[in-house]
Amino acid sequence: MANLEPVRGLSVASASGRKKSVAEAPVTSVLKGGEVPIYCERELTADEEILVALGYKPEFRREFSLWTTFCVSFAILGLLPSFASTLYYGMGYAGRPGMVWGWLIAMFFIQCVAMSMAELCSSMPTSGGLYYAAAVLAPPGYGPLAAWLTGWSNWLGQVTCAPSVDYALSAMLLAGASITHPGYVPQNYQIFLLTILIMCIHGCISSMPTRWIANFNSFGSTFNIIALFIVIILIPSSTNRQSQGLPRFTNSSTVWGEFYAGTDYANGVAILMTFVAVIWTMSGYDAPFHLSEECSNANIAAPRAIVLTSGVGGLFGWFLQLVVAYTVIDIELVLGSDLGQPWASYLLQVLPQKTALAALALTIIAAFSMGQGCMVSASRVTFAYARDGCFPCSWWISRVNRRTQTPVNAVWFNAILGILMTLLIFGGPLAAGALFSIGAVAAFVAFAIPIFIRVFLVGDRFRPGPWNLGRYSVYIGSAACVFIFLMVPILMLPSLTRSDLSASTMNWTCLVYGGPMLIVIIHWIISAHKWFKGPKVNIEHHMYGREGDAVNGKRVGDQDSGHSSAGSVSKEDRHFDSKLAAALA
Repeated sequence: MANLEPVRGLSVASASGRKKSVAEAPVTSVLKGGEVPIYCERELTADEEILVALGYKPEFRREFSLWTTFCVSFAILGLLPSFASTLYYGMGYAGRPGMVWGWLIAMFFIQCVAMSMAELCSSMPTSGGLYYAAAVLAPPGYGPLAAWLTGWSNWLGQVTCAPSVDYALSAMLLAGASITHPGYVPQNYQIFLLTILIMCIHGCISSMPTRWIANFNSFGSTFNIIALFIVIILIPSSTNRQSQGLPRFTNSSTVWGEFYAGTDYANGVAILMTFVAVIWTMSGYDAPFHLSEECSNANIAAPRAIVLTSGVGGLFGWFLQLVVAYTVIDIELVLGSDLGQPWASYLLQVLPQKTALAALALTIIAAFSMGQGCMVSASRVTFAYARDGCFPCSWWISRVNRRTQTPVNAVWFNAILGILMTLLIFGGPLAAGALFSIGAVAAFVAFAIPIFIRVFLVGDRFRPGPWNLGRYSVYIGSAACVFIFLMVPILMLPSLTRSDLSASTMNWTCLVYGGPMLIVIIHWIISAHKWFKGPKVNIEHHMYGREGDAVNGKRVGDQDSGHSSAGSVSKEDRHFDSKLAAALA
């Protein structure tokens, strides 16, 4: 049977009763053209047929809609708390022009990245996301390596997201306490303990059933949007600049043209360095990709949620940048305040104290919701990679809780790692700041690999899903790749150079990100290349066009045991073989 052609029309049964083939599904699958999945437990919905065609059996309830998926990703985006957490970078490198020009330029290219990612998501709506796409699209023989590098880089970005958000949240909470009690100065151990408490709360919420998580994140995202609007209106309407003998707003020539010398580099490079704030703030738009196995109408709703998150987030984020750029009084005082939190310092500088505390409270609540969204998204990524055996004890991490039907083990695996990462707090603000930079760099590297392969190497092996860019795909993808390749080294630049550069002023992103990735590469060379073959299908499928007619992958019900059933044939398999023989006769 080595020379058999793929057989069409022999495949999964849909709810409508019509038989569909993998070849008919609008997906680009790890399964080859002659491999036909079989799922015998029950009839499949349209979404489940897509997932089966990608090689995975349905394990989650599809209780996320376009709106709730957007809500999770927008909560992860968390414009208000993200802006507050990264104000040091956005304002500190180039001042007001860096905020207004930097965000505007970066927003355009980030939208190109988001649209290219959405196209991949529509074709491959699975929790593995970019990792799965890299494996499928890579040239023959390079799929496992592409998946290995993409997966680990994406995971590093995901697993650092919740700790960085919760660390910033803790700093804001204690800064609020310092405002109301001027004699109180927050200590590092207090920030650390508060961060641990918040992460444990987020872990508990992320372990709940899917519907509860969706409802919680829907509320959180709605609050994020409302809080953002309130703050954008509150600051210009309530500013006390005039009582300080200043005009209500800084003049436009200063905002758009007067740079702040926050680095030793030229103004153009300084603006590019401010992109770390934009990239980190906007990095949540990949969440719908990872939630696609829990989303209804996933190959349309998930990519729409990606583009919607990036577009809406970019526009309203720029409005917030304009408000702050036109009202900030003294950048030096904002960055060097004893409060230890630039956003709190800025609010006190331009607003009456009670109004400033109200704005800070809105930011804190929004940050809590954002950290929760980050925890959910990261747990799905960890589950997907553990399902393919990427981690030690993957069999335990990839278990889905029977009661909640969510990856509870993956949630707490990430939570424990996040708590360990927050030990960087004791290394000082620059060491803790590496949590933000690593998230931006790691995410961008993971985004770049499958997009680059799709644009320049894939040829005709990519089958677009129902949401696609058509003839503009190559141009938009090329712009995304150029932007990413330019930004990765710039995001690692220290702000000072030559004799001014020291251990305390060094940008440690290159070490915090480069160290783990170097270990990952060494692990690949020494061991992983022997056993890691990329995404592992976990559903029965027959294979045609290969030597013999075998069943590969895990049998239904074997997931927990971890035993492969390659070569075993069930009653349903024999029935399928008889249908195949009849078709070939």
